[in-house]
Amino acid sequence: MEFLAKVQVTLKAGVNDPQGKTIMGGLRSLGFGTVSDVRMGRYLEVILQDDDIDSAKRQVEGMCDRLLSNPVIEQSQFEIISTGCVSQ
Repeated sequence: MEFLAKVQVTLKAGVNDPQGKTIMGGLRSLGFGTVSDVRMGRYLEVILQDDDIDSAKRQVEGMCDRLLSNPVIEQSQFEIISTGCVSQ
């Protein structure tokens, strides 16, 4: 079966986010003075073939731990949905 993993990677609370601060400054300079903080993150979509959703979840957890995020300073969360396609 084919699955789509929607992965979000964000910095852990307390980790300095210079990109977020730069974006916040830009927003304020454009007149969005109500912005009080911005945290930068990443969004990834991974399509994978696996036998079942539980196995796909384990695969994506491994991807996040080993490559997609830095567990020391980042946290990741994901959602997996079936695309309805069957691999052959």
